[in-house]
Amino acid sequence: MIYRLATKDLGENSAYAVGKNLDISFKESSEVCSFVRNKGVGIAKRMLGSVIVGKMAVPFKKYNDDLAHKPGISSGRYPMKCAGEILKIIKSAESNALNKGLNTNDLVITHICAHKASTPYHSGRQRRRKMKRSHIEVVVKEQKVEKKEKTTKNNPTKKSISREDKK
Repeated sequence: MIYRLATKDLGENSAYAVGKNLDISFKESSEVCSFVRNKGVGIAKRMLGSVIVGKMAVPFKKYNDDLAHKPGISSGRYPMKCAGEILKIIKSAESNALNKGLNTNDLVITHICAHKASTPYHSGRQRRRKMKRSHIEVVVKEQKVEKKEKTTKNNPTKKSISREDKK
């Protein structure tokens, strides 16, 4: 079964990167992926950098049994190793977009997901154990963000209409 996103449907203004058989937990990686999905690449890199340092916690929404509350969110953790691996893949997708000729300031992570990989055995202290591995795929797309103009309270058209109505 192929889980990989079809690359022919991506279009000209997008790029992708794939990480295979990464030595990270699937549960943690799926929570980190949902944490940075639909964010700008610069914002996502900053967020993951603060997770690696331990300043920002990742909210765990699906796999949150027996997790403690963190400041500002309900339940969460600091998956430092997982955040580091996903940060490498996001940087790789960003460099692929730069190589393709896209503007890296307008990149948004449109698709990021984690899949379970093979779990080979490794030796433990008393018996063999299964490893934790996962595949990560990232698709970034160039989207120009339009800034909305702020309306001021002293709008002259509203004042002139209200003054005429009062007379």
